[in-house]
Parts: sequence; structure tokens; C-alpha cells
Amino acid sequence: MSRIAFVFPGQGSQVPGMGADLLERNPEQVRPYFETADEVLQIPLSKLCFEGDSEDLRDTSVTQPAVYLVSLVAAAVLRERGVRPSVVAGHSLGEYTALVCAGVLDWVDGLRLVRRRGLLMADVNRRTPGSMAAVIGLPADRVRGLCEEVAVAGRTVVEVANYNSAQQTVVSGAADGVAEVSRRAREDGASHVAELKVGAPFHCSLMTDVAAEFGDDLAATPFRTPAVPVVANVTASYVHSGPEARELLAKQLAAPVRWHETVGLLGREQVSAFVEAGPGRTLTNLGRSVHPTVPALPAGTARQIDKAMEKLSGSPV
Repeated sequence: MSRIAFVFPGQGSQVPGMGADLLERNPEQVRPYFETADEVLQIPLSKLCFEGDSEDLRDTSVTQPAVYLVSLVAAAVLRERGVRPSVVAGHSLGEYTALVCAGVLDWVDGLRLVRRRGLLMADVNRRTPGSMAAVIGLPADRVRGLCEEVAVAGRTVVEVANYNSAQQTVVSGAADGVAEVSRRAREDGASHVAELKVGAPFHCSLMTDVAAEFGDDLAATPFRTPAVPVVANVTASYVHSGPEARELLAKQLAAPVRWHETVGLLGREQVSAFVEAGPGRTLTNLGRSVHPTVPALPAGTARQIDKAMEKLSGSPV
């Protein structure tokens, strides 16, 4: 099981009922996380994870701590079963879980930060309604060019938010700008364009003011030197210190996620498997797209963890 990379999903990976089976299967290990989260945040986060519908989980201020918490619990279950990462990375919100896993952040501090981050981002969306869309089947350079053309012509904000793979680029910004880029991308031959189930226009300049405000919250939070190598979204390279991790999280809100480069770096480091600790399988699919020779395993449910353990060990669990 050497050279395993834990990768942690971001917003958009949430699903109703997430985490419930992990609690049922591992009550003594998992329950303290959910009980502490409910107490710290003073919201029924565990109930929203287990019983909330898609609309409940779409609220950015809920989604972010919910996905963070379930991802953290999945990683804890994996570690309890003997799977420990050699390197970690997280997609957008998932970077907070990665930093906890790397020993940079205390998990409760991370919980408070992602709740605050979600509240601030939701407030941006109330002031300037925005959206995000994934464009599949066009080169990233062409998608970036479309964003620039639409932004100038329409005097609006629309920018590349995520470089996910060679053929998948996510755009973010004002709702009209994203709609126009989506229309032009289809005309240009994109194989698929899909609006994302997120509650705000992440990773674009609409988040600049929030990034400055959130910087105060980050400054008040202890950050430590990574005990496990961790790759940052903003640079697609390793984080070397606590202060550097804090600075990059502040920049991350308004900067694109360089996930394609991140997976490329992990592949060059010759990891033996990508394990997606958290709900959904977005990063599993992206990992298989970028590095098809490296096993990519979803591990956000009890059943998925069983299957991942079987594949990692090479024998039935």
C-alpha cells in the first residue's frame, strides 16, 4: 500500500444520506466527529448529512462543512483500517480536509473555517447571483478565450475556475456570463456543458473581497508544518510551511484550481493509487482520465471503502 495519495472532493460532491453508513458501520469511531460538529457549529449538521435532501445540501454554508466532515470521517475510517497516505491533495474545499490529514490544521479549526468560508461565499451570491459550469470536450485555452471574449463583449465577469483535466474546464462568474460562455462552447463543439450544483461563483474575481475578509479568519487560526506532503490548488506544488498554507488558502478563493497539474504531479511521483476519501467520485473519474494507469478508488461509503481495501491489499477483505 505504499505511495498512496488521498484526494478529497469539494463542493458539488454532496449527496443525500452521506456519512450515515459510515456511522452505522463504525459508530464508536465516527459518532464523536458528528456530535462535535453539531455542537461547535450550533446547527444540526449530522441530520442534514443523513436526512437532508438535495436542496438542503445545496446551501453553500451547509454544503461546505458537510462535505468536509464526511470526507474527514472517511479518511479516519481508512486510517483505522491501516491505509495511510504518502501524499494528500484536495479539490477546492477539499484542500482543507487535506491540510487536516497532513497535520497542518486541527480538524475543529478546519470545520470553523469551512463554515465561515461557506457563509461568506453564499453572501457573495446573494449580492451578485452567479453560477458555474463544466465544459467538456474543448481545450482549456479555448475555454479561457471564450471567457475573455464574453467578459469584454458583455461587460460581465466570467473566468476559468478549475482546470480539471485536458478536456474538462470549469467556468465561474456572473450568471449571464456563464450562460453565454456555455452557449458559445456548445457552438464550438463541446461534447457536454453542465451547470454545477453549487451555491456561488467560486474561484473567480467576484470572490476577491471575500478573500480579503476571510484572511482575518485564517490569520487567527494556527497552521503547522505539514507532517505529510500536501499539494496546493493555487500552485499545483507542495506546501512547505504553515504560513505558506495559510497564504495559499486566502488566494484560493479567487484563483483557479489547478487540478490537472496536481494529478500530473502526483502521477510523476509514482503514487500507487488515488483514493478519493469523501462523497461522490468526481476525483476518481478525473484521476482515471489524467493517469489511466494509476488505480483511482472512490472511498466515501462503507461499501466503497471495503472495495478499496480489497483492491489495495490484493485480496478479499
